[in-house]
Amino acid sequence: MSGLAGRLKTELDQRADFGEVFAPSWSGLGAGELERRPVYLERDGPVSLGDLFSLTGTPDGSIRLVGDLSRVDRLGAGLAEGTITVEGDVGAQAGVAMIGGVLEIEGNAGPRAGAAPPGYKRGMAGGELVVHGACGEESGAAMRRGTLAIGKAAGDRTGLGMIAGTVIVFGAAGRDSGLWSKRGSVVALGKIEPPATYAYACTYQPVYLRFMLGRLRARFRLPVQRKHLAGYYRRYSGDLAELGRGEILVWTAQ
Repeated sequence: MSGLAGRLKTELDQRADFGEVFAPSWSGLGAGELERRPVYLERDGPVSLGDLFSLTGTPDGSIRLVGDLSRVDRLGAGLAEGTITVEGDVGAQAGVAMIGGVLEIEGNAGPRAGAAPPGYKRGMAGGELVVHGACGEESGAAMRRGTLAIGKAAGDRTGLGMIAGTVIVFGAAGRDSGLWSKRGSVVALGKIEPPATYAYACTYQPVYLRFMLGRLRARFRLPVQRKHLAGYYRRYSGDLAELGRGEILVWTAQ
């Protein structure tokens, strides 16, 4: 079996900042080299990744992480290359400011997944961030490019202040999703209430979305249904308090 695999040695009892673990260039590193990457524990300070995870396998640009990572923050921060797969949940700011590669989370993600780091104006600028479960609030905030797919519910203010890019929510989207968006698309396959600063534009079948959803189903096994591919979408333009060039696309049976 090619690729690296990392298994958590013991359950984390404090938050851990993984922001430097997958900084460029990580994808060509062997297990021993990657184990030396720094992790910052909330209480105990800096340790090596190898102190927390046992890594095995051969490098091929991919890694699968196994264990309860719900206390792991900033996993895949600034990701530019390779594929990271997590078997389970992760903490806050997963894929924050990523610019390339793939981060696939088979469980839930905390707040601000794919968003801008604190104090910065630009969030995710490329790559694919796929969360099979739910996402916390402000996921995709200040996105500039790339795709964020959320398999279940999304928290409040998803896509806050988007500059460009695409957020696809399969479950219910939280309040004020798409608020202050300049450009970009929030695609709602479940329930959503567009902010008052959005205006209904039309109902149509976006061809590009059919191809995007088809790829997400084939590549990541997301729950894309036939009705999502063949159905219509109500388009709302906004945020009219900003440039007004963004959109919220809401699936409809009509």
